[in-house]
Amino acid sequence: MKIRSQRIQHVVQSDIRAMTQACDKVGGVNLGQGICDLPAPDVVKLGAQNAIDQDLNTYSRFDGEAAFRTQVANKLRVYNKVDYNPENEIVATIGASGALTSTLHALTDPGDEIIVFEPSYGYHLHACALAGVVTKTVTLRAPDFAIDIDAVARQITPKTRAILVNTPSNPSGKVFTRAELEAIAELCIAHDILCITDEIYEYIIYDGREHISMASLPGMKERTILISGFSKTFSITGWRIGFAAAPQEFALAIGLLGDLFSICAPTPLQHGVAHALETLPAAHYQDMSNHYERVRNQLCDVLDEVGLTAIRPQGAYYVLCDTSRLKAPTARDAAMQILHEAGVAGVPGSAFFSGNEGDQLIRFCYAKQQHHIDEACERLRTWGRALSKA
Repeated sequence: MKIRSQRIQHVVQSDIRAMTQACDKVGGVNLGQGICDLPAPDVVKLGAQNAIDQDLNTYSRFDGEAAFRTQVANKLRVYNKVDYNPENEIVATIGASGALTSTLHALTDPGDEIIVFEPSYGYHLHACALAGVVTKTVTLRAPDFAIDIDAVARQITPKTRAILVNTPSNPSGKVFTRAELEAIAELCIAHDILCITDEIYEYIIYDGREHISMASLPGMKERTILISGFSKTFSITGWRIGFAAAPQEFALAIGLLGDLFSICAPTPLQHGVAHALETLPAAHYQDMSNHYERVRNQLCDVLDEVGLTAIRPQGAYYVLCDTSRLKAPTARDAAMQILHEAGVAGVPGSAFFSGNEGDQLIRFCYAKQQHHIDEACERLRTWGRALSKA
């Protein structure tokens, strides 16, 4: 009897979840999976609790509650510098991942091509494959992960439907510069293709950098699908509240697919996010970014100290580091060595590349409570001292 459909033959358990399971078995500190176990702001919880108390328990409109769409539109206008009509250009989704899945199934056909930058988040590639879309990768190389725009141009064919931009990026922490985004925009306009942007880490940027939304550039709002969400911003990864913002005709198609896949995003949780967006001052987001920058520096300093040279991220809350001193045959071997000897879990860098560029890399996530970060750093230091004496 056939078990799996052809459309999921490519789907395997990710190294991220595999390392979490391995970490649980040895009682390690899990810096692998981006669970983000920090507490959510009280105003987010209060907004959801009030909605529940008011029995706002029914389906929302297929594209989201009016309060949610209105507050997202306000946020996009002020922070992202793009004007969207909350009535017909914003769609509430089951997380940013739900927005991407709905976008791919609504706006692409099997055989279409999408250009993806790597190191890349595996979900992006799997979601494309499930939709029958062919991914064409352009590799960005450490330490700065600068874009070779000529390499991007060479990947464009008559089948190209879109370029996917993840900024700030998982796993590299790259923040695309205005010049890089403008160069990509020129290609999109010249070849009449879409740009799909995953901006889920938009508020987590370091060293005075600026987050720039592709849709804010001249001529790009009409061809950009802006995807984001609040899992990272409000530490509510389990709430699954995201959105897609796009011109009306695109938003309607995305909303129709979202309705088919999941009916709607959870109604009271939409209200919780809307309340937070309306209530929290700009200082909240800067304080969050400052917090992650301090933790980034703490972890990267320790990684450098023990010989796992950190590629300091420009944004998001992951760090790739170099494991070549371990002389492990594969990235997975290096990750398992660090887990078993130091008791700290990371994700093999090979999970983020189609080629062998990640074979000497490992990714750590530092969206963890401070005592977990402190324990991981102490374990790494102890291990590093033992390694130096061996």
